Amino acid sequence: MSGDANLPHDSAAEAVSPEPADQSVDQAPDQASAHGAEGPALEANSVPGSEADGDGDPGVVSGSREEQLEAELKALRSEHESLRSQYMRIAADFDNFRKRQSRDQQDQRLQITCTTLSEILPVVDNFERARQQLDPQHEEAQGLHRSYQGLYKQLVDVFKQLGVSPMRVEGEPFDPSLHEAVLREPSDDHPEDVVIAELQRGYHLDGRVLRHALVKVSMGPGPSAPAPAAAGPSEGD
Repeated sequence: MSGDANLPHDSAAEAVSPEPADQSVDQAPDQASAHGAEGPALEANSVPGSEADGDGDPGVVSGSREEQLEAELKALRSEHESLRSQYMRIAADFDNFRKRQSRDQQDQRLQITCTTLSEILPVVDNFERARQQLDPQHEEAQGLHRSYQGLYKQLVDVFKQLGVSPMRVEGEPFDPSLHEAVLREPSDDHPEDVVIAELQRGYHLDGRVLRHALVKVSMGPGPSAPAPAAAGPSEGD
């Protein structure tokens, strides 16, 4: 009987035993709330740029950006100076090329002018010789002479417009750069190496020798005549 009386007591204890499970269920919301309270706090501490994160310092970021801009400015200034120097060299080379081209064209034009005028100068020489030989006596000859003089004057005027001028050489010291000596002879009137006569006229073209003058040059006074022998004493002395 005692054993049967204990059976209800055991079953009652088993019925009461689920209470701890109820307590764990009641505690679960409290733990969840505690975990939820800690979650936002941890997330707030992990936000980049906060005071807890040293790498997000605004002063460090600003300094780095400033150094980068200064480096870029320095590179741009260096490139500007390089391009400016290159431009100045190209401009100087072009200016020298332009001057050289202008000088070459001027020299070529002068050379062509000299060649052309040199071919015409013999015609002027023939006019000069004809003028010296003509001596008109009759009215018809004088009319022809006037026509000739007018034509010669027109030719001389064209030469002057082109910058051609005749040399004046008589009585001047002999200069190989201007004169070509054809004859040399003694002269009592002129010292040595002085032009006595002009055989063919020379010409200048804008200060440049167009044609050398053919001249006769003095050799100075010739050898003096031997002095007469002194008379000896007479026989009566």
